[in-house]
Amino acid sequence: MKIAVVGATGMVGEVMLQVLAERNFVTANDELILVASERSVGKEMEFQGKTYKVVGLATAVDMKPEIALFSAGGDTSLEWAPKFAAAGTTVIDNSSAWRMDPTKKLVVPEINAGELTKEDKIIANPNCSTIQMVLALAPLHKKYNVKRVIVSTYQSITGTGVKAVKQLENEYAGIDGDMAYKYQIHRNAIPQCDVFEENGYTKEEMKLVRETKKILSDNTIAVTATAVRVPIVGGHSEAINVEFSNDFDINEVRSILESTDGVIVQDNLKEFEYPMPLFAQGKNEVFVGRLRRDESQPNTLNMWVVADNLRKGAATNTIQIAEYLVANKLV
Repeated sequence: MKIAVVGATGMVGEVMLQVLAERNFVTANDELILVASERSVGKEMEFQGKTYKVVGLATAVDMKPEIALFSAGGDTSLEWAPKFAAAGTTVIDNSSAWRMDPTKKLVVPEINAGELTKEDKIIANPNCSTIQMVLALAPLHKKYNVKRVIVSTYQSITGTGVKAVKQLENEYAGIDGDMAYKYQIHRNAIPQCDVFEENGYTKEEMKLVRETKKILSDNTIAVTATAVRVPIVGGHSEAINVEFSNDFDINEVRSILESTDGVIVQDNLKEFEYPMPLFAQGKNEVFVGRLRRDESQPNTLNMWVVADNLRKGAATNTIQIAEYLVANKLV
């Protein structure tokens, strides 16, 4: 196969290359195409001991890859994903461009990869904070029926990109530099991820609302979110309060989550074992812990969910979709 990584020089693109190598998705018989903006064309990059020259988008389209893994921003995706698709390429897009398009599938492989067909030439990868939440919710929704979700996120600066990481490093060192945020992030928590919508919520918060309903195929689920940027690099954390239609047994909840693909339960209070971004960084799984009944109302569960937003929240989920397509002969 020919496999293109669009946005290969970016933060998520670099993690995609790491995950591709770890999962041995690109073999010696495959052709890897590294794609970026015009300013990066000609740049040399290493992958598994081999040197590649970065090419531009138009060149990559002409090369007709079977799969293109996109992580180059919404505007690039809106313009170029249809051009790749028209050339016969299956695009898996990591931006928000196509997620809520009713003609496009929004996929977390462990939940709804079975919806994919050969006709799906542009496939949307969900938002990072949505992926980790729905992976924990999906098996519980099947068993108890989710009615309402209240989620507060504590999101890594890596979700903003390299500029945010540099801002934090500068602030640690007492250096003035470019600001990714309006305020300092060192020793701070900023209750704004992305821009505000007319309803007073940020786009990040509304992604959690809209994407959850689409992935779980249930518009009756009520979701409300508060998304906060915190000065860490390891991943996103979420405090999730979920109300079910039916009552649950906490041990059964734990058992269901332990048997869910892609989920690791860390919930041993005697040993102070619970999920943290410090330990989630660099891992592909979603970690769930602090499982406890909400004692203020019936049928309601509290849990703490953590994942590396550049891994399962972006690169890993994208590549898992590609693996599903290949394994099921959809490309």
